[in-house]
Amino acid sequence: MKAEGLSEACQNSFVDVMKQLQAGATGFMPEKDIQPAKDVQTYGQVEEAFAAATPSAEETAALYAAAVVIKLNGGLGTGMGLDKAKSLLQVKGEDTFLDFIVKQLEYSAEHGTKASFMLMNSFSTSDDTKAYLAKYPEYNTPDNEFVQNKVPKLSAEFPHFPQAWPENPQNEWCPPGHGDIFPALSGSGRLDALLAAGKKYAFISNSDNLGATLDVKILDFFAKSKSDFLMEVCERTEADKKGGHLCVTNGRFNLRESANCPSEDEKYFQDITVHKYFNTNNLWVNLESLKALLQETGGIVKLPLIRNAKTVDPKKADSPKVFQLETAMGSAIAAFKTSLPLVVPRTRFAPVKTCNDLVALRSDAYVVNADQTLSLAKAGGQPPVINLDGKLHKLVGGVEQLLSKGVPSLIDCERLDVTGAFVIAESVKIVGKVKLINNDKEPVVLENLVLTNEERSFP
Repeated sequence: MKAEGLSEACQNSFVDVMKQLQAGATGFMPEKDIQPAKDVQTYGQVEEAFAAATPSAEETAALYAAAVVIKLNGGLGTGMGLDKAKSLLQVKGEDTFLDFIVKQLEYSAEHGTKASFMLMNSFSTSDDTKAYLAKYPEYNTPDNEFVQNKVPKLSAEFPHFPQAWPENPQNEWCPPGHGDIFPALSGSGRLDALLAAGKKYAFISNSDNLGATLDVKILDFFAKSKSDFLMEVCERTEADKKGGHLCVTNGRFNLRESANCPSEDEKYFQDITVHKYFNTNNLWVNLESLKALLQETGGIVKLPLIRNAKTVDPKKADSPKVFQLETAMGSAIAAFKTSLPLVVPRTRFAPVKTCNDLVALRSDAYVVNADQTLSLAKAGGQPPVINLDGKLHKLVGGVEQLLSKGVPSLIDCERLDVTGAFVIAESVKIVGKVKLINNDKEPVVLENLVLTNEERSFP
């Protein structure tokens, strides 16, 4: 790692999780060791407090001046068939995630609430991202970027030394998960630079979540709370049951990701009536508190291990078995002395993790607001559950074929299941729960239809 030019902060953080692995840690959080999170403060309560003591224009300007927006932009979107930064995927019309992020920042600047901006890119996304941002020179400076680290893949056999793979040395390395943001900020010198510039609050979110903007009400609440860390959570629906959820361990809020859940506890993990809140990955960090924590712990934010079993060459199932060690930045909720969750409205969570999400976001189920956020067209509604054919539509290319005649209306859709090859035109409206099945290899073209709570099978 030293030979690769990785920082001391990165090395120390990796050694910490490697020691966890060698000590026999699996990263599992069994159901018997956790409790559901209850009585979580809500955005509605924050709004009421803000209305009762709204900061002056000068105080608001000072809050924004002390804030930095950090977007996680390290993902390639390989699971959707992309070979470039996922944020360069077109979302609405010709606009990509990056276009919307810049437009959101410009909207804030036009309304006198400008904050600093940074991207955490990876070695894989840095060049593509900077090339695309060339059309936005203000947001394409060296100070606007720091790069996520990489860590060695470890042999699955004890004592888990780094796995060599001479035929393709690049396969000896893997990303360390977004928990790497803390050593990456520190090791790159960006944390000290931000503090020296008077920055105190960092709002961190994924680049594929266009609902995540710097909300002054939450910023004001976070500042007044004197907390070190805040996690935005949403109430879970059936569509969210596989994502990480908020819980309590040893009297402190914590985060359990799917990789932290033993297989025998899966039914509890997915029970949305028990574990009611999921992590949006919209996080607020007090930078002064982060600096103090790093000084106390020798430069490490101690996060629980996530152990992913893989092969060293992902394209060769017979290549040596390895562990990829990751951490999740949301689990820092248990690392800081004072942390709290906040239940936020669904409008602050509109990510694209799969092609199913992409179809929903491109449809009329979502609208572009004046501030350039995307939100559900129906206030208070739920996003449509889209379940496309796993073989035909897992990758973006398959979706482009499905939507080659435009995007159908999904504003009144509750659930859409598609099995087989289809072209669903813009003139089609899906209402309620609809299931489409094509038993033939040739695509079925659907046009000028309203499909309401029905199942159709072809031929």
